[in-house]
Amino acid sequence: MPRPTARVLTLLELLQSGGTRTVAELADRLGVEGRTVRRYVNQLIDLDVPVESVRGRYGGYRLGPGYRLPPLMLSDDEALAVLLGLEAGRRAGLTTTEQTARETASAKIRRVLPKHIARRLDTLLDALAFTDQPGQSDTPDPPDTGVLLTIADAVRHHRPVSIRYTDRGGRRSERTLHAYGIVAHAGRWYVTGKDAQISEDRTFRLERITDARTLPGSFEPPVGPGPAERVLSAFATAEYRHEITLRIHGTVGQIRAHLPATVASLEEHEPVAGPDPSTERWLRVELRAERLDWLPPVLAALDRPFVIERPDELRDLVSALADRLTSYARGPDSNDQGPEIAPPVPRPVA
Repeated sequence: MPRPTARVLTLLELLQSGGTRTVAELADRLGVEGRTVRRYVNQLIDLDVPVESVRGRYGGYRLGPGYRLPPLMLSDDEALAVLLGLEAGRRAGLTTTEQTARETASAKIRRVLPKHIARRLDTLLDALAFTDQPGQSDTPDPPDTGVLLTIADAVRHHRPVSIRYTDRGGRRSERTLHAYGIVAHAGRWYVTGKDAQISEDRTFRLERITDARTLPGSFEPPVGPGPAERVLSAFATAEYRHEITLRIHGTVGQIRAHLPATVASLEEHEPVAGPDPSTERWLRVELRAERLDWLPPVLAALDRPFVIERPDELRDLVSALADRLTSYARGPDSNDQGPEIAPPVPRPVA
């Protein structure tokens, strides 16, 4: 039978889960009588935990605001979520004025973590990479914690992992993955690695993985780009309706300001020994897109000399935009029709 102190801590955890809890509900969860619940509540109040009594038919107890933060009871998943949030904030530069606040908060939670959770957290952080692109997640469901930790362990120990995956078309499959790393990008979680069945590198969204289990054996991770670079490259080379090749004269920074790594890949058109990234030169730009109508305004905003190698349809769209801009510049008297609004530049969808 749990000791009274353990029951008091359990009561605190129940109240911290939110809402008003009736005396009957708390008594049932704690396995005690109603008067014992009231005694436990008084003990919490003596510890300066702000427990409020709610009167009425649906009354009971709830936590209220206090003058200081009461002890927090966190589950393993909740502690992991807090520590990952602190680490993500640090890597994204979203820290408080006093950076020690993040460090001390992390240290306090780590100090009381069960050893097996602490080991799994370290494994996950070792396997995790971040891209430079922030974002707000519109993912309906976050990745499963068990899947996340299993894949992180497979990354650290170079073990193959079997995953059950549902693609964006709703098709389900089971794959064997040699996972290179886990990447946080634009509010989503991804795992990148080699799909053993087809012997090709692939990138998977973690919330679409419903099950993961480690398999016997091991693999040698490849040399070259890290997991974050591989994910960005996968976005830029994904299968879309149109394949586009351009030559643009400018600096890497000028081009990347309008065509980021998630959209386009860059390479030297005419290799130069030790090129300076800040030097203007001809660069070959390759990208894929479902639609072309958003690209002419981007090229216009880039304001650099460019050559369209393919497709011919893009040349026609750029010429049409140039004609419209020329017509607008001449004034309303030269236009028989109202101005046409260029479509917005779409955000790349992973």
